[in-house]
Amino acid sequence: MNQISKQIFAAGSALDLKSGNIPAAAPSELKTADLRLSAIDEAVENLRRLSGGAAPSASPSADRRGTTEAAAAEMARAGTVQALAQMTAMPEASPNVLKAETAAPASAVEAKPVAAAQPQTEARAVPELPKETTELKSSPTVPFGKTIEGDSGPISETDRRLRTGGGGNGKDSDPRGGGGGGGGGSGGGFHKRSEPVNFAASLSRGMAAVRRNMVVVMMFTIAINVLLLAIPLYLFQISDRVLTSRSIDTLVMLSIVVLGAVLLQAFMDSVRRFILMRTAVELEVQLGAPILSAAARASLHGSGKDYQTLQDLQLLRGFLTSGTLIAFLDAPLMPFFVVVVYFVHPHLGIIIMTCCAVLFVIAYLNQKFTARQFAESNGYLSRANFHLDSMSRNSQIINAMAMIPEAVKMWGRETAGSLKSQVEAQDRNIIFSGISKACRMITQVTLLGWGAHLSLSGELTGGMVIASSIISGRALAPIEGAIEGWHQFNRSAAAYSRIKSLLLNSPLNFPRLRLPNPEGRLDVERILFVPPPQKKVVLNGISFSLKKGESLAIIGNSGSGKTTLGKMLVGSIVPTSGNVRLDLMDLRNWDQRQFGESIGYLPQDVQLFPGTIKANICRMRDDVEDRQIYEAAVLADVHELIAGFPQGYETIVAADGAPLSGGQKQRIALARAFFGNPKFVVLDEPNSNLDTQGEAALAKALIHAKKQGITTVTITQRPALLQCVDKILVLKDGTVAMFGERIEVLQALSKSNGNSAQQAPRIEG
Repeated sequence: MNQISKQIFAAGSALDLKSGNIPAAAPSELKTADLRLSAIDEAVENLRRLSGGAAPSASPSADRRGTTEAAAAEMARAGTVQALAQMTAMPEASPNVLKAETAAPASAVEAKPVAAAQPQTEARAVPELPKETTELKSSPTVPFGKTIEGDSGPISETDRRLRTGGGGNGKDSDPRGGGGGGGGGSGGGFHKRSEPVNFAASLSRGMAAVRRNMVVVMMFTIAINVLLLAIPLYLFQISDRVLTSRSIDTLVMLSIVVLGAVLLQAFMDSVRRFILMRTAVELEVQLGAPILSAAARASLHGSGKDYQTLQDLQLLRGFLTSGTLIAFLDAPLMPFFVVVVYFVHPHLGIIIMTCCAVLFVIAYLNQKFTARQFAESNGYLSRANFHLDSMSRNSQIINAMAMIPEAVKMWGRETAGSLKSQVEAQDRNIIFSGISKACRMITQVTLLGWGAHLSLSGELTGGMVIASSIISGRALAPIEGAIEGWHQFNRSAAAYSRIKSLLLNSPLNFPRLRLPNPEGRLDVERILFVPPPQKKVVLNGISFSLKKGESLAIIGNSGSGKTTLGKMLVGSIVPTSGNVRLDLMDLRNWDQRQFGESIGYLPQDVQLFPGTIKANICRMRDDVEDRQIYEAAVLADVHELIAGFPQGYETIVAADGAPLSGGQKQRIALARAFFGNPKFVVLDEPNSNLDTQGEAALAKALIHAKKQGITTVTITQRPALLQCVDKILVLKDGTVAMFGERIEVLQALSKSNGNSAQQAPRIEG
């Protein structure tokens, strides 16, 4: 060891790593440094001798233990482990290298003590240390998962899933996600762009399946319509050949051929319907989940009517299996039959073409005079279904307060409007359908009459006339069917337009960069909220900030906008202007899955999903561990409550929350809010249904959350919870009346209340 090393050891913590200057040491400190260096040199020499193949002794393990114990004793006398980590820096290294070596964790020095003691100029291999003396630690995993540079394939579901970090020990990086250096909990994927949902691709796949199957169906349709000519030709041959020649053999052969054609036609028609049915099922499979996801997201900006788009999908599926679609598929082959009749005789072809033109005019008039009534009927029906859903959700209130007649009256009013409009539309549709049928029958009568005239003139035979009549009926049938099903076609087309608009305009289509998991910093910047279609300002100029781990209580009178602000903090509603930022990023720019897994929310109106208590706590996910559910229950202090149920966590909860009481539902929902180790939690009136024991458990949960570094926002009016927060925000008429530290705001409120009491007029009597 040289003099520089002695100065380093003697200087200790006084070493200036930034400048690289080594302060002078006292003589006593240099003497101590000599002892330390000699102990280290002796230990290193022993380790080299052991690794270099020294002569084995009678007990190699004993020699190793003795050598190691001697070196450890000298090191223990020389100083602490942290000082040894600094003393093993390379003496000939430059200041930059020295800085990097000194800043390395102690675990790295413990893993490679010999390498640290070698001069930089020597390229010696690190000796293999005995297992009894040194325990090599596995290299820590990257806390943020895969990166763009290191990823060799598409992101997997495991990488997409949030990995919530543990508390950490403040020393080493935890492979499960706990950060080092103080127990940070960030652990999810970082620097990895999450794939967009791409509802447009789902719609394209669904429609591609429909088009692909429709090509096959159309091929079967062409074959079926060609085989339909078998019966007219059969009648023509019987009338003109069999009856005149009286040939039994000809009759038998013709009958066998026609029978085979009829059976083949029936088989192809069945196959065609099978394909259409499976096409409808495949369409619903492809679009069902995307529509529900897009509707759930779109409901943030609407009244929830987007969920009725699922009914549009069912309507579209019904159209694919209906006879109306068969009629529309047969309609393009109408010119084929007209040409066949025209070849029989031009006059007969002109008669059919004239009838077709008249039927097209009837179809146009039918659409024009029934479209408005059908649209009104659909609107009334949609509102009636909305009232029906509302009655289902509020069945207990309706029965308890004897509101059944009024609820039925509301539903009946919309239903009556729907039925009235539908009757008007159907009346007109029936009239036009009757006209089309009459037109078709008149056409066939005209064709038979004129055909008989041509037969008497010797231009046609009787068999040709009969065959032409049958073919003309087949040519006109698809048009008549299309007129009757025109309303269903329009409804299906409108349903497809709504589905397409919902999927293509969904904000879930846009990709989001997966950021580090949020730590809990909240910034609210001048938010303004005017709910459509109203013009009243609910929130105006709200601004405040919270640091990681801080807790805030929002108080105010009823109607001041507390619940609206709480919903805005978790992204349930979007501000008209302004920004709500979590860790400096606007909520709208977070990856939705990552954001939802990083926050917790307890709404004012607590709703549980049908299922077990365990499923409700873990947010209906099936990729979680029981340990996470237990930790959430303990954090919310509801484990003892759940343990009191006969089935415990497997207790089944109904849609209305039975058999749980209001307070029990609220405490279960509190555990759901704390599930997954969130970094930001919003609680809206969390103690509205709680008793004294429940409030004590809630206060304990808030204190526990603060110890875990969870940023909490509590909307409350109970003074008990105000003692558990750091700051208080007072809302008044949608604006911030007060905001600051808890003690300061409470003192200001006390002074304000005292002044109000002094200014109140006295009533003397």
